[in-house]
Amino acid sequence: MEAEIVALATSGATTLVSLMVTELWSEARGRFASLFGRRSEDVGEDLDQARAELLAADDPSAVAAGAETEWGNRLRRALAADPEAAARLRALLDELSPAAQAAPGPAHTTVTTTTTVNGEFRGVSIQAGSVGSVHTGQ
Repeated sequence: MEAEIVALATSGATTLVSLMVTELWSEARGRFASLFGRRSEDVGEDLDQARAELLAADDPSAVAAGAETEWGNRLRRALAADPEAAARLRALLDELSPAAQAAPGPAHTTVTTTTTVNGEFRGVSIQAGSVGSVHTGQ
């Protein structure tokens, strides 16, 4: 069970940090904060601070990695303390994942993206073999 909680918390943290730089942030912020129960207001403030640090970072990938570690640990502790939080987090990840938004029905959607960056880049770039239900062609 511990390995399952760690995997879910890690996936949740990756999705959370990815959403910090999207238009979905205002919705995602409150939903993730609610996973922490009575402390949700304090957690919301911590999420805002993490987002501000990410957006202002000279090296966003390093800040994103640190934020993923921090929020992965916080989610793991929240999931261990409240078994019902795991089901809520799974539902949240299913709802907010890019694949779930792109395909409203049961169809499988494949998206291929090629990005070329020239010159100075200031922003977040996250590359992964799997993010939620999004998988690269490996």
